[in-house]
Amino acid sequence: MPPPTSHPPRLPAALWALGVVSQLMDISSEMIHSLLPVFMVTVLGTSMWAVGLIEGAAEATALIVKVFSGVLSDYWGKRKPLALLGYGLGAASKPLFALASSTGLVLAARLIDRVGKGIRGAPRDALVADLAPPGMRGAAFGLRQALDTVGAFVGPLLAVGLMLLWANDFRAVFWVAVIPGLLAVALLLFGVQEPAPAVQMPAARRNPISRDNLRRLSPPYWRVVVISAVFTLARFSEAFLVLRALQGGLPVAWTPLVLIGMNMVYAGGAYPFGKLSDRVSHTQLLAWGLVVLIAADLVLASGSHWSRVAVGIALWGLHMAMTQGLLATMVTDAAPPDLRGTAFGFFNLMSGLAMLLASTVAGVLWDQLGAPAAFIAGAAFSLGALALLWRWRGG
Repeated sequence: MPPPTSHPPRLPAALWALGVVSQLMDISSEMIHSLLPVFMVTVLGTSMWAVGLIEGAAEATALIVKVFSGVLSDYWGKRKPLALLGYGLGAASKPLFALASSTGLVLAARLIDRVGKGIRGAPRDALVADLAPPGMRGAAFGLRQALDTVGAFVGPLLAVGLMLLWANDFRAVFWVAVIPGLLAVALLLFGVQEPAPAVQMPAARRNPISRDNLRRLSPPYWRVVVISAVFTLARFSEAFLVLRALQGGLPVAWTPLVLIGMNMVYAGGAYPFGKLSDRVSHTQLLAWGLVVLIAADLVLASGSHWSRVAVGIALWGLHMAMTQGLLATMVTDAAPPDLRGTAFGFFNLMSGLAMLLASTVAGVLWDQLGAPAAFIAGAAFSLGALALLWRWRGG
């Protein structure tokens, strides 16, 4: 009689459901965000500086909220209620875009949406870590990121199709975007059950950002935060990829293809590289991701011909597939289970601030010295992150 075969562990259904929640909300958000700047300028008559101000205020709001939501999830000992609140606010903001008759209402909708994103981000990532079986955290984060990224290119595709079908009726598209947002909230509410905490919460709640608790965030955790921040300085906004494609002569109507193509590569690679991270050195895989980013920057700096831009965009998506879920896994491994929300909060804050700085620096370099200078600076920051990774490889 042959011995019974052992089956490898599988990711629980709740993790798949949580990934689909992210996917649905991303479809809803990207249907709107891919059209919102054009809507504000052509329908509402918003000036370009006002568009930039709205986007800056929205992102700053999300960054601030991320820290407090992570800390609160650790203090409370619950992840799902905060994630549900965040997704609920995101869904509630969607009808406001369809109803907006002024820039002020768009600003209000964007702030509500970004508050929701800030509230749900760290508790959701901590919930992924709590649900992941031992030895499968990389696969769990890769799965969530892959499903989320599918939404990032399905949303713009739906927006383009509906705009063509309905003769550029922005508001009709915005109303359709309400549907996947509501489905995301319903699936989280009924399809995801939060596991019991791995660590018994003390009877008296402790402040997660007290001096004693912050000391429990080990040096390896802070190294991940610092390396990620330097890494993010090299990974400025994908809007610059669109601008590079425009320089190469891509018609304005087809510019969403830039982000769609990048996200297809990202989505296709996120889960396989997440699984790979469970079997290989995190440091080595992150180093290779940085090498791919350097290659993307150098290709994009070398010219704006469509063939070079296409290769650069594909490499950009590949580096994101290799690194984004990996960094979340590294945070999880380095942080105490009862402080995961706090750990992800500070991690997201530092990475977000670095993204704002990176995009600002890239914009100034682009204006003053041209597009190649922006991408060469990105490659230089990647080399800096590689140097830090080499110095701390034994830590």
